[in-house]
This record gives sequence, structure tokens and C-alpha cells, in this order.
Amino acid sequence: MTKIAFPGLGIDQFELNRAAFTIPIGDGVTVYWYGIIIALGIVLAFSYFLWRATKFEHIREDDCYNIALFTVPIAIIGARFLYVITNLEKYPDLWSAISIWNGGIAIYGAVIFGALTIFVYCKVRKIMVLRVLDAAAPAVMIGQIMGRWGNFFNGEAYGWSENIASLPWRMQLEGAYRTEIINGVETKISVDFVHPTFLYESLWNLLGFVIINLVYKKKRFKGQTFLMYVMWYGLGRGFIELLRTDSLYVFEVIKLNSVIGFLTCLAGIIGFVLLYAKSKKENAELENYQAAFAGVEVNTVTEEKEEATERTEEQEESNDGSDT
Repeated sequence: MTKIAFPGLGIDQFELNRAAFTIPIGDGVTVYWYGIIIALGIVLAFSYFLWRATKFEHIREDDCYNIALFTVPIAIIGARFLYVITNLEKYPDLWSAISIWNGGIAIYGAVIFGALTIFVYCKVRKIMVLRVLDAAAPAVMIGQIMGRWGNFFNGEAYGWSENIASLPWRMQLEGAYRTEIINGVETKISVDFVHPTFLYESLWNLLGFVIINLVYKKKRFKGQTFLMYVMWYGLGRGFIELLRTDSLYVFEVIKLNSVIGFLTCLAGIIGFVLLYAKSKKENAELENYQAAFAGVEVNTVTEEKEEATERTEEQEESNDGSDT
């Protein structure tokens, strides 16, 4: 059971059970809310991807299903892999490392492995990868919007700051703590209130999803939607991670996911500028070609008219001579 309260909003303490229900098989198989929410997020994300890819990016429906069949499981493996290699001290053997049902995934692992899978599939099938990524990026945001509520049921992915006690949306969570490096050792310190950073990220992604959908039809070049997602999520995750109490550290002071977030945002900006400039140049060349081609047509028609006029005049002169 997870005990939660939002005293600043007048919400008294209530309990959340991580387990949704138990299947009476053998000793009983427990199904957790986290898994249900993740599964629902995947279904909704794929439904959106299928709609965008077939209606707007002209991707065959069969390819959409194939992409999902390859990408989803590989992305889950990637999410687990990144989490494990950054928390090796928690997983002394192979069995504990692959026991994903005990919790522990990293979203950037899912994004990286998923994007690589899409890239490989598109290269093999000779599909323009940027079209697929444009349709897939907002779909990923749906999964992220939903997935963070799985963290809520687990009582995890929260944050802390010095001013948290003065914020009206502060969350009270039983057993909450923050981490601090003391004499080179990561130390857990109990806290009274925390930031609901799971909610911050869910709302940030929801806002980004709305914005991206508003400009989707008006995008200027292929890959624009994907790069907008990379910039938007990277920026938000970079700042939100600074509040998180369960962050992975580099050199004991730098939060890894904040670094990744800001770097991916920067990479997205650079990619956006380069692709925009490329598309602008290609459009200018196309307009010049069309203008030149139109000029050839106009000149040809003009010459034909002039030749016809000359022939008519010559014929009239010939007729005049025969009459005299």
C-alpha cells in the first residue's frame, strides 16, 4: 500500500494498492496497476501511430503492424537494459537483471532502442525513416503521458527542493526520501513533502502532444515532428530531473538524465536547423526549375505563334501577287 496526501489542496491521506488483482493460478499471479497502465499506453500509442502513419505519411498498414511488433518488445528490452547497466550494484546476477516485473526501466533506453529498430526496419523495407519517426514521436508521448501515472500508483518518481513545503501542490508520501552524496557515499534522508514530478512530466508531455498535433499538418519538412519531440521532451526532462530524488549520478554530482535531456534537446535544435535549411534550399531549387520550365513553355508557344503569323503573312502576300 502507498499512502499519499496533498494537504495544500485539501486532499487528506489515502491509500493506493500497487496490485490491481490476482489471477488464481498456482500460488497466484499478481497483476499490478503499473503494468496495466503501461499496456494501455502502448495500445493507445499504436492506435495513434497507425492513424498518423497511414493517413498522413502514406505508410502501408502492414508495415505499421510490423514496425510495432518489432519496436515495442525491443524498446522494452532497451528500457530495462539502460536501467540495469546504470544500477549494476542492484543486480548481482542475470536473473535479477531480467526480472523486469520487479520494476526498473529507463525511458531513454526505450526511445533509443525503439528509434534504432525503426531505422533498421525502414532501411530494409526501403521506407523513408523520417516519415515513420514523424508519426511515431507523438505516439511515444502518449505512452509517456500514461506511463507516469504508473509511477503514481507505485509511489515513485517524485522530487524534492528547499521550497517544497510552501507549494500548494506539495505531495506527502509515506517513506519519501531524498538522496545526497556525503563523503562520497549516497545517503538517503527522509523528507516530509515531495514534488509530484510524475505529474509534471505527464502534463509537460500532454502540452507538447497538443502543440505538435496543432502544427503537424503545417510541417515544413520531413522529420520536423520527430525533432520537435526530441527538443520538447529533452528540455522538460532535463529540468524535471533536477528535482528527482532517484536520479542516476555521474561523478557523484551530475544527474545523468538531466545531461541526456539537455544534450538531446540541443541535438534536436541542430537537426531542426539543418533540415529546415536543407528543405528551404530544395524548395528554392524546385521553384527555380519550375519557373525555368514554365519559361521554356511560354517561349515555345510564343515562337510557334510568331512562326504561324509569318506563314499567314507570307501566304497573304502570295495571294495578293496572284490577283494582280
